Amino acid sequence: MRSLKIIILFLCGLSWQVGFAQNTISGSVYDAKNGDPLVGASVYISDLKLGVSTDFDGSFSMEDLKSGTYLLEISYIGYKNEIIRLNLAADTSLSIKLDPAVSELNEVVVTAVTRSTELRHSPVIIKALDKNSINQQSSTNLIDALRDVPGVDQISSGAAISKPIIRGLGYNRVITLYNGIRQEGQQWGDEHGIEIDEYSIDRIEIVKGPGSLIYGSDGIAGVLNFLSPKAPHLGEVKSQLVTNYQTNNNLVGYSLSNTGNKGGVYWLGRFSNKYAGNYQNKYDGRVYNSGFKEYDGSLYLGIQRNWGHSTLDFSTFNTTLNLVEGERDDQGAFMVPLPDGTERAATSEDLKGYHIGYPHQGIQHIRLASNNYFLLNRSSLNADFAFQQNQRKEFGDVTNPDDIALFFDLKTFNYNLRLNLPAKNGLETSFGVGGMFQNNENRGLEFLIPAYNLMDAGVFVFSQKTFNDHFTIAGGLRLDNRSMHTEQLILDSLEMPVDFPGQGTEVKFPSFKKNFGGLSGSLGLSYQINANSTLKLNISRGFRAPTAAELASNGRHEGTFRYEIGSENLKSEINHQFDIAYFLNSDHFVFEVTPFTNFISNYIYIEKLKDASGNDVIPDPEDPAPAFQFVQGNATLFGGELYVDIHPHPLDWLHFEHSFSIVTAQRSNASDSTRYLPFIPAPKYNGVIRAQLKKVGNALTNVYVKFGINHYFKQDRIFSAYGTETATPAYTLLNAGLGADLKAFENRDFITIILTGDNLGDVAYQSHLSRLKYAPENPATGRTGVFNMGRNLSLKLIFNF
Repeated sequence: MRSLKIIILFLCGLSWQVGFAQNTISGSVYDAKNGDPLVGASVYISDLKLGVSTDFDGSFSMEDLKSGTYLLEISYIGYKNEIIRLNLAADTSLSIKLDPAVSELNEVVVTAVTRSTELRHSPVIIKALDKNSINQQSSTNLIDALRDVPGVDQISSGAAISKPIIRGLGYNRVITLYNGIRQEGQQWGDEHGIEIDEYSIDRIEIVKGPGSLIYGSDGIAGVLNFLSPKAPHLGEVKSQLVTNYQTNNNLVGYSLSNTGNKGGVYWLGRFSNKYAGNYQNKYDGRVYNSGFKEYDGSLYLGIQRNWGHSTLDFSTFNTTLNLVEGERDDQGAFMVPLPDGTERAATSEDLKGYHIGYPHQGIQHIRLASNNYFLLNRSSLNADFAFQQNQRKEFGDVTNPDDIALFFDLKTFNYNLRLNLPAKNGLETSFGVGGMFQNNENRGLEFLIPAYNLMDAGVFVFSQKTFNDHFTIAGGLRLDNRSMHTEQLILDSLEMPVDFPGQGTEVKFPSFKKNFGGLSGSLGLSYQINANSTLKLNISRGFRAPTAAELASNGRHEGTFRYEIGSENLKSEINHQFDIAYFLNSDHFVFEVTPFTNFISNYIYIEKLKDASGNDVIPDPEDPAPAFQFVQGNATLFGGELYVDIHPHPLDWLHFEHSFSIVTAQRSNASDSTRYLPFIPAPKYNGVIRAQLKKVGNALTNVYVKFGINHYFKQDRIFSAYGTETATPAYTLLNAGLGADLKAFENRDFITIILTGDNLGDVAYQSHLSRLKYAPENPATGRTGVFNMGRNLSLKLIFNF
């Protein structure tokens, strides 16, 4: 560690000691068809976090830049992005012409690459969502906003909690990043969501396939990178108020932010609040204890100079989540636990408002992160660090409301260092080290996983070579090691911790030390066949070490409907994935097809336990949840995604969008009832008719109206053995939306108005990946579980000033 610190200080010192040539990039941005200057167009260099806006005559200037290679992204609403790779050695003037467009697929991405890269040049399959796409969803949480993305699904626990699934895999197989740094918050748990303020996110980049090469263990399914808004342009200061109301559960949300950039010193401050009552559907009525409350705050500070940039980001995420138990009386009314230990049927008053009931979770996630980019003499250095503390409390006893049943206190320190060698003849190479240190403590009255210490470290090399701007080959290798040490826990007859074994004691968790090593890698190519079409091929290998929960869990916590038992002898998962993709983006037709095959060795999953008579194993008769144990075996997943967008001439403003995704997951050498992996999402089709107009009259811009259909096919390819899961019938949901920017006070988007409607037919359905599907049976109807949300209307008003 001492030598590593010396290297870091030495390299950082170089960034200030080297004398830089001071260059200027200037120019103008025009409409390619009529030659009119585009006022307010954005010119942005992602690696430097440096951006400017064009002035009244379309001109711009970026001064005091070091000689080197830069990727400029020029964008303007309603026009195709222009991406220019510029080798800057002297003052340079550019004349940039943007073509009008109704869709945009040429983008700069920063995920699964070592420096900003054009999407068309990256062999990795990446899907990006911008702020407009996020805003046009009536989501109740951040992951819910991704539900229409082909190949992405969610495990849900009502309206408040969602976990991402990429191509059939989730939990610790998906790495979640917040501004490029891993988000760590007990993501192994079914009812543990993502602790990120949804209002703080400006862009989401989704990697479909192993992300272990750049980000280390886990991520054999993919990566979600949640990105904050870009650094504001020089001289810019602005504020924004976002408001949202949803009718189904009376959700109220708002977020107030202020951002600015004065002389290269920039900031972004935000406060957000969101609360919701019990959601409702046609079969269950209002679902008791399904509401939540959330408040978040963040402050982002940065400085941009000719040596690079440095940022400091503090955020706090705080939420209280009710957990649906689903117990009902003979008339089908949900049961309310009372402080005297009895229970009664829920009344209309119990179902109204924003009450916090029992059981519920209280979660706080604090994060302090720093992203740094230093320009050296010819190379550059990325240095990212973060400290996170995730405290998750579960309250389950209404007779003792202050008792904390489970209290996980997780502390994580992340570090990532990457040296980017100078680009030469289209070749870009980077070396890096990264990992984390973790400490998890149990501070509650009950215990599900052991306390543990974890150390993660990896080294990697990544290279990318572009030939004639048409052919790119990229690949790399990474070596990781993860060590975990769990602490022994001994309980007395009252289930209280004691230091030494004795009469009436039991060992809840044994102590063990585990080391897991893994080699990750990828090799891929991207070939631009012509100006409109691109072919991609990629072969990758990923690595995932077992989690503490998979190795050593022993217990049940509220809302899971099962008792989980770990297996200490689990091995690391290793996967090999093959991707092929074809993209066609013409003026009137967009076509994407992305098939894949994923081979996983030692795949870990849960299996329901049965006794010799075939009955469920119930470890705790006082809390009769059936036992499930983590086991493993080899598996193969295959499937893909298809996307088509037709916008025929001369009706370029009219879009007919279609997408379809499917994944099939099978175990090797298994019987019929155990052939399929459990909890794999059903195939889904999304169809949308969208009218999109740049301008309507003098006051409205970016007007859109859309009508959509979401069809989820039946899922009967299930792990039916031992009653582990049940089949799910098909269902179809209708939705619609409209929105526009309203001009006022010389601001073209002073107010953005977005109205959406989901499940307009008020269909009663259960998602195959809904955990509430396995809640107790309703005695009045004979239906098992709790159904998903019914019809929901959402109104968003966004004020920019």
